[in-house]
Amino acid sequence: MSLVKLTIKGISYSQTQNGAYALILNEVDGERKLPIVIGAFEAQSIAIALEKEIRPPRPLTHDLFKNFADRFDIVVKQVIIHKLVDGVFFSSIICERDRIEEIIDARTSDAIALALRFNAPIFTYKNILDKAGIYLKVNPSEENKNPEDSDDPLTSPETFGLVGEEAVTGETYTQYTLAELYELLEAAVQNEDYEKAAKIRDEISKRES
Repeated sequence: MSLVKLTIKGISYSQTQNGAYALILNEVDGERKLPIVIGAFEAQSIAIALEKEIRPPRPLTHDLFKNFADRFDIVVKQVIIHKLVDGVFFSSIICERDRIEEIIDARTSDAIALALRFNAPIFTYKNILDKAGIYLKVNPSEENKNPEDSDDPLTSPETFGLVGEEAVTGETYTQYTLAELYELLEAAVQNEDYEKAAKIRDEISKRES
């Protein structure tokens, strides 16, 4: 079976599963997306790895694993999403130490959080992408929206939780100045409230784009 390389497109709040997020993976040489439902903690960990400006004052679990692996010369070479059963994705982490390769079973969300920290590539098998891959418009409002797309359960993959969280909590950051947003971002990171930090960073990114 042939492997297909994937990149991370973004993280989106899932409107169909309360408290869950959808990690959107994109095939490198194609247009298909692979949405994977993950928990809030894993979403935060992945978002922090993607967002270089957010530096936790203490290492998160995946950061701790990375520090531990570095200390003992363990390298994550690649991550493979190798199986899909009843909507659940199964992944393997391919590691190497002293030129000896080991394969470790892992939840897909954990495997991807570690792949980001090791700059390791992410793959899946073509048959999995054929089965679960979808074509997902990033900004449907910018195009002539097809009525068939109206039941899309995901917010924009470029957004980490902001749209969905507004609907749940009513909290937005549009009323703050850019300077105030940076102060709020720093405070959220220091308080280890990474979900709030990610939403603030999203608002900053929209202002600066």
